[in-house]
Amino acid sequence: MNANEIINSLTKDQIRTDLPEIVIGNNVKVYQKITEGSRTRTQMFEGTVIKKQGSGIAATFTVRRISYGIGVEKTWPVNSPNIEKIEVTRKGKVRRAKLYYLRDRVGKAAKVKVRI
Repeated sequence: MNANEIINSLTKDQIRTDLPEIVIGNNVKVYQKITEGSRTRTQMFEGTVIKKQGSGIAATFTVRRISYGIGVEKTWPVNSPNIEKIEVTRKGKVRRAKLYYLRDRVGKAAKVKVRI
């Protein structure tokens, strides 16, 4: 057994299967658990998936949205226990694996077409 097989066998029970498939260009709502002191609450972050990277336990995805005229990007590990759930609100039609060009766009130009 090589190192990758050993790591995959140790982490296979930590990989989440309850989340929907994360596709580039989709609009998603990510519900994240936030702990403040002794209290825990859920915070929602809605935006467009612009990047997926990594595989297995180390996979991450980045969501971008415009908040008060400023672009905000957040990156989460796919298998994080802090993610309560992910909802896909719109399916996007894109021809790229990474949507970094959205960083330069403003307003309607920053929208991704809907996949029918």
